[in-house]
Amino acid sequence: MATKQTKKTTKTKKKTSVVVGDLGRVYVTSTFNNTLITVTNDKGDTLGWSSSGHKGFKGARKSTPYAASLAAEELLRKIIAKGLKAVDVFIKGPGNGRESSLRGIKAAGITINSISDITPMPHNGPRAKNKRRV
Repeated sequence: MATKQTKKTTKTKKKTSVVVGDLGRVYVTSTFNNTLITVTNDKGDTLGWSSSGHKGFKGARKSTPYAASLAAEELLRKIIAKGLKAVDVFIKGPGNGRESSLRGIKAAGITINSISDITPMPHNGPRAKNKRRV
């Protein structure tokens, strides 16, 4: 005798809207190949993100300062419309988009409270090679 199998359906949770306050944070991660920009509120919940590649730049043009400033400016214009007024900027990485992304943030018309460089720095270097035994 075959037993009847019933399908279980799980309900997916609806996305709750993130609260946008007056103050937020902008994290700029600049690599040699791309520039990533994330905007969060003061609690750390992501409000939006963008990158040079997300804006349609491919290959070597992704790493240009122009692509980084364009990505930052367009993203922050959207977030300002939601009610964000001032940001703290945290920059990480050695890429070309560091300064130009700041110019893009400023061009979007938002107040920058502080700029912090959070690039990780090695304090002791890598482990030394073993001495050669002959």
